[in-house]
Amino acid sequence: MSRSILFAVPVVLLAVAPLQSQEATNVSMQSSTSAPVAASLSPREVAEMRGDILMARKEFEDAIHAYGAILKTEPKNPELLNKVGVAYQQLGDLMRSESYYKKAMQADKNFASAVNNAGTVEYERTHYGKAVKYYEKALNFGKDLGTVYSNLGYAYVAEKHYPEAINCFQKALALDPTVFDHKNGSGTIVQDRSSPDPGLFYFFVAKTFAMAGDAEHAAHYLKLARDSGYKEYASAQKDPAFAKVIMDPAVQEVILGVPSYATDSKKPISN
Repeated sequence: MSRSILFAVPVVLLAVAPLQSQEATNVSMQSSTSAPVAASLSPREVAEMRGDILMARKEFEDAIHAYGAILKTEPKNPELLNKVGVAYQQLGDLMRSESYYKKAMQADKNFASAVNNAGTVEYERTHYGKAVKYYEKALNFGKDLGTVYSNLGYAYVAEKHYPEAINCFQKALALDPTVFDHKNGSGTIVQDRSSPDPGLFYFFVAKTFAMAGDAEHAAHYLKLARDSGYKEYASAQKDPAFAKVIMDPAVQEVILGVPSYATDSKKPISN
């Protein structure tokens, strides 16, 4: 399964949550500042920082060992347990990741990130109903709500509960305008974006941005919907949800039939 460490096609909640160029920048900054920072931290804090840097570098097995060394003396630390769960999930080991998320929830029943991340495990297993229950529970804790609403929206799309999905996407966007561009990191995982019907999913995201009056992002996701095989993308022309952006040249360019092989159809857009 392909993984994206924040938008699109898989997961992770930590998010961290995906990174790519940003991740490289973060790692570089961490490396250049590690000496002076380390001098002001305890050995235990330095050890956790090392694990976080390994996570950012996607060296997940080494990160697990780094966090595991600390867990020997702090076996009920929910944040560390959650981070280990994220690392295992990035490695594709859903059984172990789920085990660590549950340990984190046992250590702190109100730990939103672990609850959300457990939902992403169920989503990857295509247990969408169970994923919805986890996300709804995570919303009660008032943390990372933009990410959680976004994840819940994906799960609703998978279940074909489209009005609920749009409602969640709107709430996610209102809480965090960049929520659909997030990358995964090492805390709250961003939903696996491999929707059973990616074209339809992108269309709903385009609709969400259109209702917010964001023509640039609406056009971008409308292109992705079209290029993913969603045949009803042109319905945006008469869809009231697109009223605020329908006359924008970029939106019209998509609707009027620019070839799907256009080189910029999937080019990342700037926030």
